[in-house]
Amino acid sequence: MKNYLIIGASSGIGEAVAKQLKEEGNNVYSASRNEPTVETDGHITFDATDMESADFSTLPDTIDGIVYAAGTINLKPFNRLKPADYLKDLQINVLGAVHVIQENLKRLKSADSASIVLFSTVAVQTGMSFHSSVSVAKGAIEGLTRSLAAELAASNIRVNAIAPSLTDTPLAGSLLSNEEKKESAGKRHPLGRVGTPADIAAMVMLLLSKNGSWITGQVIGIDGGMGSLK
Repeated sequence: MKNYLIIGASSGIGEAVAKQLKEEGNNVYSASRNEPTVETDGHITFDATDMESADFSTLPDTIDGIVYAAGTINLKPFNRLKPADYLKDLQINVLGAVHVIQENLKRLKSADSASIVLFSTVAVQTGMSFHSSVSVAKGAIEGLTRSLAAELAASNIRVNAIAPSLTDTPLAGSLLSNEEKKESAGKRHPLGRVGTPADIAAMVMLLLSKNGSWITGQVIGIDGGMGSLK
């Protein structure tokens, strides 16, 4: 039985991962603004825009994996974005992740082998209109992933990021609010549909498990072919 910390287990991808980890008999601890509906072994109130509000001292001394699934979708034309938009995206996506990892680094190092999973987006490597703010933040996540993977390898801590395309989660609700929008968005993907939380959670589970024990420093596209196919 292992201990996992999921940031954002109250919905979407984080919720799907938490459910699968519990089904496999692991201890799952959540941190988010809202308490998740999935059963966990402890919940910490965490708001990435007010990081000092979270108290991680209640967690066990050993954490085998962290999944930072908090994120934003702020799609606007460049001329409508303000510096505050970029700062907010950086705060939630990047600085929040940095804070959580730093607060729990000793716990990760006490595990025999630990794994950190972060989230980028297909839009970082595939230029997309209206994505400049989120792409700046997620581009920073890709740099953080590779840098931490190099620095923490000696402690047997693996760090990877997943770069999804549009996924049917509450965060993407306005983009997929009806079947017509879902069908239209799906047609833009070579595999003909948008992603589901289960699609992304499957890769998270691999990266957390011993089957992913030789994978680190990678940004893995789970995107229905959007990032590499025409």
